[in-house]
Amino acid sequence: MFSFPPSSIKIRGYLGDKIDLVMEERIKAQDVDHLIEPFRHKDETSLWQSEFWGKWIQSAIAAYNYSHDPELIEIINKAVKGLLATQMPNGYIGNYSDKATLQHWDIWGRKYTLLGLLAYYDLTGDKDALNASCRLADHLLTQVGPGKVNIVKTGNYRGMPSSSILEPMVYLYRRTGDQRYLGFSKYIVGQWETPDGPKLISSALSGTPVSERFPHPATWWSYENGQKAYEMMSCYEGLLEMYRVTGEVNYLKAVQAAVSNIIDNEINIAGSGSAFECWYKGILYQTEPTYHTMETCVTMTWMKLCFSLLRATGNPLYADQIEKSTYNALMASLKYDGSQIAKYSPLGGIRHAGEEQCGMHINCCNANGPRAFMMLPGFAVTGAPGEIYINLYGRGEALIPLNSKNKVSLEQVTDYPVSDKIEILIDPEKPESFTIGLRIPSWSENNSIEVNGTKITEALPGSYKKITRIWNKNDKIILKLDLSAKLIRQNGYQAILRGPVVLARDARFQDGFIYESAVINEKNGEVDLVPLSDKPQNTWMAFTAPLLLGTDLEGEFRTPKQIGFCDFASAGNTWGEDSRYRIWIPQTLNVMKAEYRTY
Repeated sequence: MFSFPPSSIKIRGYLGDKIDLVMEERIKAQDVDHLIEPFRHKDETSLWQSEFWGKWIQSAIAAYNYSHDPELIEIINKAVKGLLATQMPNGYIGNYSDKATLQHWDIWGRKYTLLGLLAYYDLTGDKDALNASCRLADHLLTQVGPGKVNIVKTGNYRGMPSSSILEPMVYLYRRTGDQRYLGFSKYIVGQWETPDGPKLISSALSGTPVSERFPHPATWWSYENGQKAYEMMSCYEGLLEMYRVTGEVNYLKAVQAAVSNIIDNEINIAGSGSAFECWYKGILYQTEPTYHTMETCVTMTWMKLCFSLLRATGNPLYADQIEKSTYNALMASLKYDGSQIAKYSPLGGIRHAGEEQCGMHINCCNANGPRAFMMLPGFAVTGAPGEIYINLYGRGEALIPLNSKNKVSLEQVTDYPVSDKIEILIDPEKPESFTIGLRIPSWSENNSIEVNGTKITEALPGSYKKITRIWNKNDKIILKLDLSAKLIRQNGYQAILRGPVVLARDARFQDGFIYESAVINEKNGEVDLVPLSDKPQNTWMAFTAPLLLGTDLEGEFRTPKQIGFCDFASAGNTWGEDSRYRIWIPQTLNVMKAEYRTY
């Protein structure tokens, strides 16, 4: 499965507006010289300033590939020229002192510089950028490798941040054909399974949970902590790239096994995970208030890893995960005006800006979050020979190059996931037989599809419904998904899922104490929601649900009250006390019912 050029796709509607907002407020508005300044000084000993430029420019290049904004390409060109001016004669681009080189986040920063420069080379064909990448990599090869410093003994977290440079090293090999870069990539993977390594392959293949691969660390932010979520997934991204160039099946199996474990144990109801940036059995503990949950860097990397696996396998399971993360954790991280991306997005409480890091006016998540938003156009519609797959539903259009002689226009007319009906208008330049694959989400139990008024059967949850026929101008697909609201119970708490979107109480509804216990009325596991037209400001979706509030069943308290809920992404988006929010509602215990003994 492959991606089409992002410029051939336009996402509109609510999600499209958010993507456009990110481009203006988080990408184009960035002071890029501020990101380059640390590279002009070689005096750092422990911090991670050198990651910010590489993260930002990847999002900027993705934004340009989507928008072809002439102002943006000028910003990008200046950013690359400014960075290349800091490269030392030996090839080093970074900000660490000679005494501190290879320590802490030094190699991690070089990784992001390589990723940024290679993305620029792919965009422009600029040989200076490629040459600078080679010189940067060649310098690292003089420092790290057999007979030199062991890469898994550099930095923190069992060497995972440093060895995640595997991903751009494989990219560099692909673009140059230089066997030294492939050899270095094999060296990195080999070191993972040594006594000092993070055991990323063997632990995955043996089924060891990602939160249990090493003992609980005595010091959290240290080398001994092997549960660091973002860095672990970054290594698996590199391993997938190694699978693509070597065909080594165990590399793919290890990534699939790790991701399966993360889905089963870590990714919560809002589509992200981690606490204090590490795996911690997040599904089990998601109902408990927890410090520093759902780091946006984790959300972004999780989405990117799932997209890589989708392209490698064609399994729509990974597309379902991306949709869940997009409509919940990712969109929740963005302040309504686009001015900030939250570092953490807990399932209840108050949203707020993260701290400025490394003495700079930015932090890791403000730099990284835009990459996830700008990934979505490439994810929305993907392809294979003679096949077009629609992964992301929502208003928008695409002009897809089916082959060298035919293009297909696709337009989605819908406000999904507000409503369940998705009209897809198909308009090929000339009639041709090909396949359209419709992603049927695993959560959607009852589905219907019509093509030009004729019903199509067997739209099974968790699959692509492939429709192969001769498509003509003005053909139309009507897809209806199951947006019935499901009641989710866990650990004596309740939450409401409506399709891919999790709902939350928000203090702005002014309908009671949001932390009060309640019983959410349901029938056969479904909650009867009533849409609200009078919504809090900057709220996307709002409903009322019937709740029996509190611990009293006398008089007026015997009758359910209609209580306001909004989509989690809108909940708390003033980032103030006025919009405290909560997904998990404590369930009032009723000992007259036998099932109370089950939790």
